[in-house]
Amino acid sequence: MSRRSLTVLVSLLLAACSSGHDQRPPTRPRGSRPITLSLPTSRETQACFADLSREDVRYSPLPDRDYGGGCQIVGAVQLIDIGVPVTNLKAMRCGLARSFTGWIEHAVAPAARQMLGSDVVRVESMGTYACRAVIGSAAGAGRLSGHALANAVDVSAVVLRNGRRITVQQDWNGGDPNARAFLRAIHDSACRRFGTVLSPDYNAAHANHFHFEDDHKAFCR
Repeated sequence: MSRRSLTVLVSLLLAACSSGHDQRPPTRPRGSRPITLSLPTSRETQACFADLSREDVRYSPLPDRDYGGGCQIVGAVQLIDIGVPVTNLKAMRCGLARSFTGWIEHAVAPAARQMLGSDVVRVESMGTYACRAVIGSAAGAGRLSGHALANAVDVSAVVLRNGRRITVQQDWNGGDPNARAFLRAIHDSACRRFGTVLSPDYNAAHANHFHFEDDHKAFCR
């Protein structure tokens, strides 16, 4: 083979490598049109669906979607009826939804009855899925929040049948010792159910809500 032929062959091989399967696809920009993903439902998610059904939780499985910029919803549900109305719930990873419903049924409801003398009629959340980065932390600057994976929920208040509204912002360090004790009791219970639990004691960005994340990190503040 002549030197010219060898040069042409090497050039063709290099071009093939640069345009073949080794090339990473370009990152989809955040906020771009969502793409529905054709992914098999994992065994973990199937087991989670069964757990929710066993607990008589009404829910709807959601399609897996990629929203760009690393924001995705995979193995998520929309909670329809968990026994207590909850505001502002959107997509939630099934594992998060399972922990959340268990927390309300086995921690929030009985604690309100025992410590505050009234049943819970509503839990107020500040949302679940949101395609955004971590806020309020220099260490997390630029890093995607658990909300960007539908794997976090923020809770701001509990409303009781007697008309009382217990809020994280007003009552975490407020003047009523029973309300303070109630919020700390349900916070401590959350620490046994979720991976990351953040309260007003963590930073100013959480002064008005609890942040719960199903990330298996065992971080409780």
